[in-house]
Amino acid sequence: MNNNTFKTVVLTFGIAVLISNSSFGQSEKRQEKKPPTFSELIKEMDKDEDGLLSKTEVKGPLKEGFSEIDTDEDGFISEEEFKKAPKPKRRERK
Repeated sequence: MNNNTFKTVVLTFGIAVLISNSSFGQSEKRQEKKPPTFSELIKEMDKDEDGLLSKTEVKGPLKEGFSEIDTDEDGFISEEEFKKAPKPKRRERK
């Protein structure tokens, strides 16, 4: 194989690799984390299994915004209150 043929083969192979990598990277979809459903939260956090979430049972954004979510001020978050709760603010990307 002469020098020009070898250079052409290497160049062609390099371009093919670049094209396949760039198209692969664009076709991947970012997996967005979906917020949990009320039933998922109940399974995870409802320690006394009463179907409600108290302030002592919850954590994270639910605990931080408990008073805004517990609209009837009974000390528990019901499924209805959870559905009507304000959505947590998204973190800004860096």
